[in-house]
Amino acid sequence: METKEKQDLAIYLSPTYFIDSNSPDVIAFAKKYTECAKTDIEKAVKLYYAVRDGFFYDPYHVDLRAEAMKASTTLKRGSGYCGEKATLLAAAARVVGIPSRLAFANVRNHLSTQKLIDLLRSDIFVFHGFTELFLNGKWVKATPAFNKTLCDKFGVAALEFDGVNDSIFHEYEGGRKFMEYVHDFGSFADLPRELFIKSLEENYPHLFEDLDAEHEAMGWKL
Repeated sequence: METKEKQDLAIYLSPTYFIDSNSPDVIAFAKKYTECAKTDIEKAVKLYYAVRDGFFYDPYHVDLRAEAMKASTTLKRGSGYCGEKATLLAAAARVVGIPSRLAFANVRNHLSTQKLIDLLRSDIFVFHGFTELFLNGKWVKATPAFNKTLCDKFGVAALEFDGVNDSIFHEYEGGRKFMEYVHDFGSFADLPRELFIKSLEENYPHLFEDLDAEHEAMGWKL
């Protein structure tokens, strides 16, 4: 890796508030799942599956307090929504020397339950998060959000990741439409919490009107 490239990637290797790759728990987690891996791609793949299937996807309990959104907190909790799981994968990757960043998009999820659509009053899911890993000289997208057991329940093949090709939701599979990306927020060296909350407020204002009722019903905390 050339010196300039190393400098450009340094920000994606350093611990941040949310991607706290300096957390002892995150360090132990990353090393546990990569101890037998020899290459960065092997490490990235092992970490992807450790996060995808080791942490249940839970969109019903969104804690927007800063401390709750850290990778180390998700690790201790054992579950999380897409952004939290993407943050954990990014932190674990940085531990083992793989540059990582977060990316977000608004999506229309055709797999969603009616319960979640009713709560959000929309079929647009704001700030769907995934991880980008720098492997073999290029950024590769990895989406560890939906664990295999959840996908099996919906009758959908879980997203696989080989460290070479992007792993994001296909718009169509088997003639059925699953995930449609409608707005790209771009990539970030750390979780853009303020932008995340602002986007939620703009798209789901009713969730911020009555914190006691709506947030308690959905498990949300500010």
